[in-house]
Amino acid sequence: MKSRKQILLSHLIIGLLISAAPSFSYAQGLFSFLKKPKHQYIELSVNDHQAYLLLFNQTPQHRDNFLNLVQQHQLDSTLFHRVINGFMIQGGDPTSKGAKKGQKLGGGDLGYTVPAEFRDSLFHKKGMLAAARDNNPEKASSASQFYIVQGKTFSDEDLDRIEENRLEGKKIPEFKRQVYKTLGGVPHLDGNYTIFGQVVKGLELIDMIAEVETDNNDRPFADQVMTVRILKNKEIRNLENELRADTALAKIIDNPDY
Repeated sequence: MKSRKQILLSHLIIGLLISAAPSFSYAQGLFSFLKKPKHQYIELSVNDHQAYLLLFNQTPQHRDNFLNLVQQHQLDSTLFHRVINGFMIQGGDPTSKGAKKGQKLGGGDLGYTVPAEFRDSLFHKKGMLAAARDNNPEKASSASQFYIVQGKTFSDEDLDRIEENRLEGKKIPEFKRQVYKTLGGVPHLDGNYTIFGQVVKGLELIDMIAEVETDNNDRPFADQVMTVRILKNKEIRNLENELRADTALAKIIDNPDY
């Protein structure tokens, strides 16, 4: 039989455990708050409108290169100098900063390339961020020039023709076909340019830029000047909480290998 002291000690221990419970819960919340996000995000601003892009961990060299460009403000004040409605918007040419009206752009670079990082799970659906490049045989990417896919939707007949005429008979998997038939994109670019990010919010900005009037070189008559910054951890947490309403995005957000 328990003594009076043993009973009092038991009650004391139970009381301490109960009082500690809120502190433990608080510690869990604090740990979650301080935990480093699984992905990095970029805010792209053009004409006082914003789009938010997730950078893929599957393409670490392109991710890290892009983050470095943003940290050094190398993309700020560059233009979306090549805009083709129903196709894509391209920017990042360092020579586009302060370029004169009508000046042909697209030839500028930073003197190095990034090795290709092709991933079968990443394809040219609408909203994808990809690296531009010249015709080098390794398909290495430009250091700074990039594009965001706008694209269009396709029928099965359209996709069959693309397989035959543009992809040299290579078949487009059924899951990609469904995306190209509904959301849209640019399927003939798959396997030729590295995709390294995705617009997760503000896709309407891409459509807005794609619809501006352009000259014979596809340069907009009205300059589409960009400002780019890296989101802070608190901003990332708020954005991801909002994005988790979309099941497909939630799977990407919660997968550190994506």
